[in-house]
Amino acid sequence: MQNLAFQLPSDESEQLLVKSQDNTNPIYGCDPKNRRIDLFLQYGVINLDKPSGPTSHEVVSWVRKILEISNAGHGGTLDPKVTGVLPCALGRATRVLSALLSAGKEYIGVLYLHRKEEKKKIEQIFKLFIGRIYQRPPLKSSVVRKLRVREIYYSEVIEVNNNHVLFRVGCESGTYIRKLCFDIGEALCSGGHMLELRRTRVGNFREDDNLITLQNLKDAYSIYQLEGNDHYLKKLIFPMEKMVSHLPKIYIRDTAVDALCHGADLASAGICYIDARIKENMIVALMTLKKELIGFGTALKEAMQIYRAKSGLMVKTNKIFMERGIYPRWNEKNKM
Repeated sequence: MQNLAFQLPSDESEQLLVKSQDNTNPIYGCDPKNRRIDLFLQYGVINLDKPSGPTSHEVVSWVRKILEISNAGHGGTLDPKVTGVLPCALGRATRVLSALLSAGKEYIGVLYLHRKEEKKKIEQIFKLFIGRIYQRPPLKSSVVRKLRVREIYYSEVIEVNNNHVLFRVGCESGTYIRKLCFDIGEALCSGGHMLELRRTRVGNFREDDNLITLQNLKDAYSIYQLEGNDHYLKKLIFPMEKMVSHLPKIYIRDTAVDALCHGADLASAGICYIDARIKENMIVALMTLKKELIGFGTALKEAMQIYRAKSGLMVKTNKIFMERGIYPRWNEKNKM
């Protein structure tokens, strides 16, 4: 059971409202887990354990070479010496990576203090850095060094051994843990720096949930190539829908799906289920009744207004990932 004290935004549970009920036709689309292996390689994501040494960009380039695909991307840069969870999207699924920016991340690291301090004092200072904090990126960073606000969701001092502090931090995307360690050292008036760091979570991508190495990926793909057996490769690849598992969702009836794929905005008549967490102007994931990701949209009304609406546009579509023609047009009733 998960400790409620250590929760990221992605841990918030879905709260569905039933606006209308409809059945989905098994002829069209499919459960994301049942896609063919060639579709997994275009609409999949892997939970990769980044080793110490190479950059995140280098690791992704190796994934492309191993799987012989033209495109792959990662969900959040890790410094070369940092290890741990690095979600890697494959093929067209790279366009979905932006969803992970709101999911939150967790790290476990070692802070080295330049002078010994009592554990109680260290814990008190760590608590001061929970909530919204100001950060200026370090000198060696890939972004402009402007002061910005980031949120620390939780922090914990796990162990103190002489000058070494083992800690856990859950934070917003874009938080520099190296800078956080420096600031904590300054607040303690003893100075300090980050000695070691490992990322243990990116949203619902966890260290204990099918985390794989590059060697695992190479072995599984070699078996697929040599024997035609995709069993092991499929076990290593998640559907791209895992990247939006934390987002508020709206589930769409079959007859409305193709219109969205052609760029139409979502009207009230096409909606079956709504997440009660939806607020006006919030980014939502548009899903089929088979739980396939159609695309992203901006909610034009909050959840209860959408629930009560009899007509009108409810969501403005932003990005569409599903290809056209997978579901029938709304007027093709003879095919339904």
